[in-house]
Parts: sequence; structure tokens; C-alpha cells
Amino acid sequence: MQTPQPLLQLVTAAQLAKHLPSADWVVVDCRFSLEDPQRGERDYQQGHIPGSHYAHLDRDLSSAVIAGQTGRHPLPSQTQLNQLFARLGMHPDSHVVLYDDGPGAFASRLWWLLAWQGKSRLYMLDGGLNAWRKAGLGLTQALPSTETGSFLGQPQTDWLMDAAALNQALQTESAPTLLDARALPRFRGDVEPLDPVAGHIPTAQCLPFTDNLDADGFWLSPAALQKRLAAFNPSDTVCYCGSGVTACHNLAAFALAGLALPKLYAGSWSEWITDPTRPVAQGD
Repeated sequence: MQTPQPLLQLVTAAQLAKHLPSADWVVVDCRFSLEDPQRGERDYQQGHIPGSHYAHLDRDLSSAVIAGQTGRHPLPSQTQLNQLFARLGMHPDSHVVLYDDGPGAFASRLWWLLAWQGKSRLYMLDGGLNAWRKAGLGLTQALPSTETGSFLGQPQTDWLMDAAALNQALQTESAPTLLDARALPRFRGDVEPLDPVAGHIPTAQCLPFTDNLDADGFWLSPAALQKRLAAFNPSDTVCYCGSGVTACHNLAAFALAGLALPKLYAGSWSEWITDPTRPVAQGD
């Protein structure tokens, strides 16, 4: 019996360099800035890992925002995703490596989308582009040429929880464990730079995604991630954040720890607060 392939594996800069160029390996640059949504694409144009494509958080990894109904980064439609996979040259047997500036916040979003859509052979560049640069490896401005990909996604069932189901569950004794990936000041409601209401979903616990990394920006070891996540039962846990992006970093941590994945509340805080009847908590 074959051993199931991990949902996510890490690759070092040196390991990735050995696979380039190779038609079997698809590399995607996910750099983005919430403060300047065009910066990631500009940075990509100025220099990127040879052969890598670019995926834009707002344009490629999210659907259009509907004011008063959705969060800041709604999940893409199935058509949008399949068009993206085709443009990036992904085939069912492709090895796909994702990276951003370093922390992996935006690369994790595309990783989760691909895993949710049934894609295997998924990797993240440990340390991101910062690690590539520190390894003395070069960048290019040349755009990749590729054939149209043939991978067609099919969403995995039961990977998501929506706002209505979550709100109902919170009113029962069997409410799930909620993990909020935002930094503690935003979780507490001390500051809120992005959304019109500060605070968190009641009963949630703060699990900042940045703590999945060491001081140099590399992922913690599987053993360290297992220790960090030991208190949470994946089958009874839901991850969220501000808009469904950095929550995927915590989900990636579960995957790298060799654990099952919790559910994702993709709309997250920015969707939750569009309905004033939903409860809000502040403080610890």
C-alpha cells in the first residue's frame, strides 16, 4: 500500500534550484501587500525566481468583494480557479512550489486553495524569496513561457465552515474551537487597521500565524509545530483570521506537523462583522 502523500512539504532554496528549469515543476510567486495591492506584482516584474509565474491575491486568489456581504478576500469561483491553474501551466502530476517574500502568508493561501481543489505534490519554499536571496541565487525579469495546464480542480467536501453554521454552532454546547491567526493586539481589539469593527469572534483563541516561524523566518520543525498545536483537535477546530488568508498559514502548520486539517472559515472576521447581529468580543 502506498503511503499517502503529505498535503504540504517544504523545499529549501538549494533544493528548488536543482529542479529549475524543469517542465515538471511549476513555481508561483505570491508576493502581495495589503497596504499596497500592486506592490507584489511590481516586485515580481523587477525580479523573480527564474521560471516562476505570478498570482495576485485580489485578482487570482480571491473573487470580487460584495459590499456588506463578503469579507475582504472571498474564495475564488471554480471557473476562476481552473482558469488560474491552466494559466500557471499546472498538470495533475506537476510539482508546485509556492513562495512570497518570506513568511508564507500569501503562499499559504494558494497552497490551501490547491489542496482544497485536490492537487497533490505541493511545496512551499522555506524562508521564501528572502531565503533564495540569502543563498546567493539569482533573479530574472524574464517572463516564463508555458503550455496551458490541464489540472481541473474539484473542491474537497467538508473543508469549510460558513458564517451561518458557525454562528449557530456558537450557541450550542458543542461549539468548535476557534483559532484566530491575527496578532494579539488585533485579536483583543486594541487596534484595527483594516476592518471597521475591532475584536474577535466569541470563544476564539489567538494563535498568531507568525509564531509558526523561527526568528529567521523559517518554519518551525514538525516536532515544534506538533507541540504548538497539541491542544487542538483538528476535527473540532475552525481557523480564521481577518479575511481568510493568514488562517491558511495555521492550516499549513497543521499539515507540516503531520496532522489532519481543521476547517477554514474563509470569510473570517471581515465577513463576520458585515452582519451586526453576530456577536463580537474584545479583550482576551
